[in-house]
Amino acid sequence: MDSTLIDAECIDELALAAGVADKVAQITDRTMRGELDYHLALLERVKLLKGLEITKAKDAVEKIELMPGAKELLKHVQSLGYKTAMLSGGFTLSSDRVAKLLNIDYVYANTLEVKNGYLTGVVSGSMTQNLSKEVAFEEIARKNGFLTEDCIVVGDGANDVCTFKRAGYSIAFNPKPILHQHADVIISKKDLRALISVIDSLQ
Repeated sequence: MDSTLIDAECIDELALAAGVADKVAQITDRTMRGELDYHLALLERVKLLKGLEITKAKDAVEKIELMPGAKELLKHVQSLGYKTAMLSGGFTLSSDRVAKLLNIDYVYANTLEVKNGYLTGVVSGSMTQNLSKEVAFEEIARKNGFLTEDCIVVGDGANDVCTFKRAGYSIAFNPKPILHQHADVIISKKDLRALISVIDSLQ
């Protein structure tokens, strides 16, 4: 979802609202380059959000726009009969809205704990571990009677490597350098419509 289906990183927008943008950005950059363990980095970043009012958090993520071409891409692949899934280390605060806007079939994301109207700095959910995306990917493929090798994946950072290794075809969308070596194709244009011709060529 982050920097792929939406034109921002949820955690960065929340950090900005909480006044800890610089600290969170440093951890995010190191994690996406593969220099930090994803699970521990997620916990550390979310801890920095402790005390942020949930109303301000919601306002921050609801302002995030879809990536250019997101609606067109999703409508196109759905018209071809594809099932769609969003596997995000981001948060349900944003993923619920994005999934509804794009009519996505499967959504996996994390939940920020809220008490008395404020974020507690605690996160839970199916996408908190290093290989969470791979586990979810396998589960979705199995539910639909496919192998992961029958699927196409799109991603942009280190925590997508596990799915890129398992998919039949991998598209890196404006990716961090660590993902280049695992991708079948690299899209360096901030417009998801660029993926349509690539996917059509696989039909």
